[in-house]
Amino acid sequence: MAQTKIKPRLAKGFRDFLPAEMLKRQYVIDTVEGVFQLYGYEPLQTPVLEMRDTLFGKYGEDAEQLIYSAQHGRSKSDEVAMRYDLTVPLSRVVAQYENDITFPFRRYQISPVWRGERPQKGRYREFYQCDADIVGVSGMEADAEVISVMHTVYQRLNLPQPIIKINNRKLLTGMGIFSGVPDGQLPDLYRSIDKFDKIGADGVEKELVERGIPAEAVARMMNLIQSREAGVKNLDVLDNQMGDLEAAQVGIAELRSMATYLDALGVPTSAYEFDFTMVRGLSYYTGPIFETIIQEPNLGSVTGGGRYDDLIGLFRRESLPTVGMSLGIERIIDIMTELDLFPSHIGDTVVDLLVTVFDDETQIASARLASQLRKMNIRTELYMSDSKFKLGKQFAYADKKGIPLVATLGPEEVAQGRVSLKRLSDGEEVDVLQADAVDAVVNLMQTEF
Repeated sequence: MAQTKIKPRLAKGFRDFLPAEMLKRQYVIDTVEGVFQLYGYEPLQTPVLEMRDTLFGKYGEDAEQLIYSAQHGRSKSDEVAMRYDLTVPLSRVVAQYENDITFPFRRYQISPVWRGERPQKGRYREFYQCDADIVGVSGMEADAEVISVMHTVYQRLNLPQPIIKINNRKLLTGMGIFSGVPDGQLPDLYRSIDKFDKIGADGVEKELVERGIPAEAVARMMNLIQSREAGVKNLDVLDNQMGDLEAAQVGIAELRSMATYLDALGVPTSAYEFDFTMVRGLSYYTGPIFETIIQEPNLGSVTGGGRYDDLIGLFRRESLPTVGMSLGIERIIDIMTELDLFPSHIGDTVVDLLVTVFDDETQIASARLASQLRKMNIRTELYMSDSKFKLGKQFAYADKKGIPLVATLGPEEVAQGRVSLKRLSDGEEVDVLQADAVDAVVNLMQTEF
């Protein structure tokens, strides 16, 4: 009985990445990782699966509907879930291994996460996050450094005019209190304002009224959050209006302190703005919050983060002040692809040079040359074929793969200890002793780029 063929396909929201795409992804990830290490952040890895009670109860009701859950075995103690982000796992790690960690703890993690999102452009069910966090520092110098890390990444990747939007959960709470929003409805306030970019001011105002918040409180709140002065002048507006209200003053003071540190770290005022309509939906944030928007193409925020001083306290007796951010690597890659921002040398292959095989008799000599080049860190592929060796076919293979250089060893070159090197982009060709092959290859590669 013939076996039915299985149609090759993927689940919605999941993707394969062929080599050309992977090279672009690796370029971005390597760049980001280099910036993290530049600031002294160290790598961490956590498992794909966490205990269900580790993840649930941390993100808020809307977010937790997107968590993939599983159960292995019959006991509730066997319930696990796929990580939703890298922040809650970090909090669990800090509590679990605190005796092995030196504080302040700067860590980064670059790993996939999973969410049951509705797939669309720039939004996937499996995607990579690139996180950097500082654990154990309560001052705004930590928040400013995290923002500086973000800004440096954007510079290294040449992203077009990213704007880092900054707000403070304490300030939002202060605005709500000042406006007369009942304490029990502050979470509703956050949820509605978080939709500002999607439904606009009128939509937010209408939704707040429908949630039962008094119309006069909504009007006062809308006036505050839509303040649009440049830089710290936007803080001055709120300072003048809300006076000595403690909740607001603490939030404003933190943002003023952050602005001072941002200046010291070389982050220009043109790179960020204080935007009081930006909320960040996750419930664990306790202080400053931030996210980055690129207007064209607009794929949503490419970075998000903030301070979450209470989260680690869910896993240990006392909490620890923590601030961090997460780069949306998928959206950054989509933007760079759409705007053709990748360097020209990020091509279709990792191979620098193809060593051809002239015939069966020269095959061993070609293998020796490939080994010699690899020992000198030249990324070298040795041509292999189950059919007869044809040089024309081998050159066409190199050209199709985007391999820039080809080495040829015929019987005459083998006898003389020489090799012919050709650069395919412009036909430049040199004939050198095999002992000089590495220098010749390096020279051809340098003039290529």
